[in-house]
Amino acid sequence: MAGAGSNLASPQRLTVAVTGPTGDIGRSLLRALERSRQIGRVVAMARRPFDPAAAGLRKTEYRQADVLDRTAVEELFSGADVVVHLAFLIVGGLDETRQVNIQGSRNVFEAAIAAGVKRLVYASSVAAYGFHADNPPLLTEDLPPRGTERHYYSAQKAELEAILHDVVQGTGTDPYVFRPCIVAGQDAQALLENIPYVQLSERLPSGVLRALEALPALKPVLPDTGVEFQLVHHDDVASALRAAVLGRGEPGVYNLAGAGTLTMADLADALGWYSLPLPEIALDAAAELVARFPFAPAEAQWIESMRRPVLMDTVKARRQLGWRPRHDSRETLTEMVRTARAEQLMR
Repeated sequence: MAGAGSNLASPQRLTVAVTGPTGDIGRSLLRALERSRQIGRVVAMARRPFDPAAAGLRKTEYRQADVLDRTAVEELFSGADVVVHLAFLIVGGLDETRQVNIQGSRNVFEAAIAAGVKRLVYASSVAAYGFHADNPPLLTEDLPPRGTERHYYSAQKAELEAILHDVVQGTGTDPYVFRPCIVAGQDAQALLENIPYVQLSERLPSGVLRALEALPALKPVLPDTGVEFQLVHHDDVASALRAAVLGRGEPGVYNLAGAGTLTMADLADALGWYSLPLPEIALDAAAELVARFPFAPAEAQWIESMRRPVLMDTVKARRQLGWRPRHDSRETLTEMVRTARAEQLMR
């Protein structure tokens, strides 16, 4: 009897394919997958160079390729049990982002279904709901993703959720869609790097920067519209994605956000900068100008995200996935700023 248990087959460990593993969420996800005993192998692909061994990853294999390369995508998914799609171009021209985000994601969705994966996990965004005046005060997952046409990122996220629904429907593959709010933390510097002053500081000599910092009147000023927003730590997003990879909860849509809300005044305070109240009429006028000016860069459309609050309820993720975020919005902001200063990404 003592040896009877040795004849029982151990549960087969999962092979997980990940697109876009070099981003903020991706790096956290790889670490989370490595810690799971139920996952035996991770195959990952992105356009950037990446060395899993240098990052301390033992289960992860990496291939440098583009999601627009359908053959490369199909090869990545061969033998995979679960696919996690994170690859998405956030900043860029309208044509470039549409090609990578829409066509590239369609390649991923269709190749995943063709490979017969058990689960397809997709990282969407709170922006998929759209920045609409008639949004309820607290967004829940039963609301359809409407997007905002004047905000390319929002519109593309909503469109992709519709594409995923059409591709997966009736196939037997379980889709999990996550809508995180703004992602931040020690690895997530995109929020800071896209603030104009931070971009400027990278080009200024250190002596000039020290002189500026010695003059309080010359500290940067962030416009504050009073619109509240949420932050979620990239490690907390990764824990939710891992739960989906392992098949916890029901397939479907899940909101992800840390507890509490912030404003641009809170961000300025964390940075040691000034904030300046911006009247709503001024913001509306600027947004209309961007919408009407045919030569405005695509990045200017991000002004739409400052006009309306998009705050989410996260009860579903907590109940069904057992998701327990370890960081609230303010803690996540503090950690991001502290790490950025330590790494001299900002001064």
